[in-house]
Amino acid sequence: MKVGVLAFQGAVREHMNMLKRAGAEPVAVKREKELYEVDALILPGGESTVIGKFLRETELGRIIIERAKSGMPVWGTCAGMILLAKRIVNENYVHLGLMDIWVRRNAYGSQLDSFIVRRPVLAVSPKPLELVFIRAPYAEKASPGVEVLLELDGKIVAARQNNLLATAFHPEVTDDPSFHKFFLEMVSSDCE
Repeated sequence: MKVGVLAFQGAVREHMNMLKRAGAEPVAVKREKELYEVDALILPGGESTVIGKFLRETELGRIIIERAKSGMPVWGTCAGMILLAKRIVNENYVHLGLMDIWVRRNAYGSQLDSFIVRRPVLAVSPKPLELVFIRAPYAEKASPGVEVLLELDGKIVAARQNNLLATAFHPEVTDDPSFHKFFLEMVSSDCE
C-alpha cells in the first residue's frame, strides 16, 4: 500500500519513517502525478496558511478534494487538521473544507507553549500514547457525523469522519507507530 505525505513542509521525513515502520510504502507528494499514485495521503504539520497557498497555486488542493470525496483516506496532523476543517474559528476562509469540524488555529499558544501528555486513545490503542502538541490547534465543535477519538480538557484533539482523520498533535515525532497503523487500517478497509 502506498501512502503519500505532502512534502512541502513539516515533519515529512518523520511521517515517512513511521509509515515504513507501520508496513506501508511512503511516497513524498509534491506533484499531481505522485498524488494520483497513492492510496492515501497525510497532510503534515507546518504553517497552514503557507501550505494552503501552496495547495491553491499547484492545483494539488483541488485534486486532494476530489480524491477525498471519492473515498481516498486523508489524515491531517496539526496544520493538516486546519487544512481539512470546514470552518476555522475567527477566519473567513477554509483550505480544503472537507471535515465537519470547527478548528481554532494556534489554540494552545506559541512554540513556547508546546507540551506533551500521555493519554489512551481507545480507538487507536488501549495503552496511553505520547501526544506532542506544537503550536497546536483544536476543534471547538464537530458535527454529529464526526467521531471524536479524543478530547483534552473539553477540546477535540483527534477525530475521524469516514475516510478523514485529524489530530491536533504529532504522532510522527514519537516512537510509537500506533496512529500510523490505525490510519493504515482505515486505508485497508477503504480498499476492500
